[in-house]
Amino acid sequence: VLQPFCDFPEIVDISIKQAPRVGPAGEHRLVTVTRTDNQILEAEFPGLPEALSFVALVDGYFRLTTDSQHFFCKEVAPPRLLEEVAEQCHGPITLDFAINKLKTGGSRPGSYVLRRSPQDFDSFLLTVCVQTPLGPDYKGCLIRRSPTGSFFLVGLSRSHSSLRELLAACWDGGLHVDGVTVTLTSCCIPRPKEKSNLIVVQRGRSPPTSSLVQPQSQCQLSQMIFHKIPADSLEWHENLGHGSFTKIYRGCRHEAVDGESRKTEVLLKVMDAKHKNCMESFLEAASLMSQVSYRHLVLLHGVCMAGDSTMVQEFVHLGAIDTYLRKRGHLVPASWKLQVVKQLAYALNYLEDKGLPHGNVSARKVLLAREGTDGSPPFIKLSDPGVSPAVLSLEMLTDRIPWVAPECLRKAQTLSLEADKWGFGATVWEVFSGVTMPISALDPAKKLQFYEDRQQLPAPKWTELALLIQQCMAYEPVQRPSFRAVIRDLNSLISSDYELLSDPTPGALAPRDGLWNGAQLYACQDPTIFEERHLKYISQLGKGNFGSVELCRYDPLGDNTGALVAVKQLQHSGPDQQRDFQREIQILKALHSDFIVKYRGVSYGPGEPGRQSLRLVMEYLPSGCLRDFLQRHRARLDASRLLLYSSQICKGMEYLGSRRCVHRDLAARNILVESEAHVKIADFGLAKLLPLDKDYYVVREPGQSPIFWVHELMKLCWAPSPQDRPSFSTLGPQLDMLWSGSRGCETHAFTARPEGKPHSLSFL
Repeated sequence: VLQPFCDFPEIVDISIKQAPRVGPAGEHRLVTVTRTDNQILEAEFPGLPEALSFVALVDGYFRLTTDSQHFFCKEVAPPRLLEEVAEQCHGPITLDFAINKLKTGGSRPGSYVLRRSPQDFDSFLLTVCVQTPLGPDYKGCLIRRSPTGSFFLVGLSRSHSSLRELLAACWDGGLHVDGVTVTLTSCCIPRPKEKSNLIVVQRGRSPPTSSLVQPQSQCQLSQMIFHKIPADSLEWHENLGHGSFTKIYRGCRHEAVDGESRKTEVLLKVMDAKHKNCMESFLEAASLMSQVSYRHLVLLHGVCMAGDSTMVQEFVHLGAIDTYLRKRGHLVPASWKLQVVKQLAYALNYLEDKGLPHGNVSARKVLLAREGTDGSPPFIKLSDPGVSPAVLSLEMLTDRIPWVAPECLRKAQTLSLEADKWGFGATVWEVFSGVTMPISALDPAKKLQFYEDRQQLPAPKWTELALLIQQCMAYEPVQRPSFRAVIRDLNSLISSDYELLSDPTPGALAPRDGLWNGAQLYACQDPTIFEERHLKYISQLGKGNFGSVELCRYDPLGDNTGALVAVKQLQHSGPDQQRDFQREIQILKALHSDFIVKYRGVSYGPGEPGRQSLRLVMEYLPSGCLRDFLQRHRARLDASRLLLYSSQICKGMEYLGSRRCVHRDLAARNILVESEAHVKIADFGLAKLLPLDKDYYVVREPGQSPIFWVHELMKLCWAPSPQDRPSFSTLGPQLDMLWSGSRGCETHAFTARPEGKPHSLSFL
């Protein structure tokens, strides 16, 4: 049975390689599609033309639905798109979107948008903001391409070899538009995921948003999100060193779950008492890491607030990658380094998609979880950012040159996603150079002069790598590429099949009955079956009367590189409970919506599938349930944000209705928070599917809904005779039992149904 793999906005990367197939010509190609959580889909094609045809199809739909300026593979990118990217030109957006972009940029006089004409794709339009006595106005110029390929402004005879040359001439000599002299000052270039008429928005979904977000602002302590860990559960071992503001120790965390003692090796990062003024920023970093769940990000177990605040993180045994590279010297091949920086780009792309700046990207923040010397690739995890640049003094920021972005020095409060691109470029240079960063030894004045003169790090001999570093470390933040684009460019460096891709075999595709006739889709094993032995327990997310949800890492390689998942299991698994649980799994498995928690798979213990040890594996959403989220953040959630949550819940319920599914237990405790702008419906323990011939469902089994118990209580309270009405002292325990039986888990909520509960209630 075919299962949906992902929607187009979830695609991060598409690569083409020679398939590992023994054959006379070795022409088979393997296309790998990677989604945001690093899950992959592989398709094998008999030749390069068929593979490119498939990639072109996916590539085109991604531009149509998500980002009109992005392409995954240069070999299939439309020539007009490549021209637009090279010239920093928008596609054929309408005048309304061009003016709106200028307004969003502040309507600065002389700012302009270069765009392809929606009416004539060989012509271009220059929309410029001009200042008039009545305020900002917007003028337009038409640029045409001559038959010889040169460009000229309509009304002027002088031609130019490129759009950039034409615009440079306009910058120098000015423009005369409708009798108004215009001096160009700044170009509003295309941004990733910009809203425009080029994007087709699916019904029930918000349009994509640009990654350019407002600088990160400081949070109040009451608004931060992290799990608090008691001091008596921590065991302290040797000191591992110190950071700028912290002391670091190896340790263990002890936890009792259902009477069983669990012991987890952890890293303890203690805030130095001398830097209490940075405590809030330290806890902000903890809050950031507690809201994300990604395999290339270090897992934060929580924070111990007793005494000096302590971050409790997973322990990554091989330590920071800068230390590792210094030890290994030139023994580390370039292919190994490319894998490392690509994984770092994946982690930063994940944060970029969520609008979360890291703010402290460097090789010492990249931890090595797996060395990759036994034939397997290396595996890295990005650690917490620590104290934000937004609260550091100029002296401390200067010390972080060249990893800190120049704009952070000019305005200390500026911390945007674009700053991470600069830090990434410096980290790539650091990883590939194998030497100490040359600027780090300079005195502060010379470091600042380096930025003031807009100098660059020494370029590596590898030209393509040098260009990537230069693009990431552009002094104008808007010029830096998105991390999706960075991943694409890294693929061109990694792929051993690149020279073949650059020279595809000429000729049309051989005639076939359909696209998929020539493709072989396969997987090494069923990705929805999770082996129980590889589910490593981390912590309990919630517990009810008859079930629990745990945070686990699915780690088949046994090296702490697996993905985090939420695992639901029954406490008591009689035949009736097993049947209901299997029905819940089948319902969730069939649901595919942005507003429904994602089914990942199931896990079976010893014995035949479907026996006592059945477990449901779901995506892990670290922000927990909406009920608790609202309690923590009510003060800063305005009406528009609450309406957004309500709208998303309605869209999720509308989808359930279209699938003839009745949830029957919709409550804030059963809504999970993916981010501050996205919630999902969870807990389908009471869900039912409507019969095909009816638009309603009749509950026939006893005790399946708390509404029955509530109704019985109401009838007793409304008894005609006052003597028959229960006292409040009697009602209290019954309501407590009712509440505990229906409330579910505190974080990953599920319904705990009292076993065999009758419709009528007796009062003792």
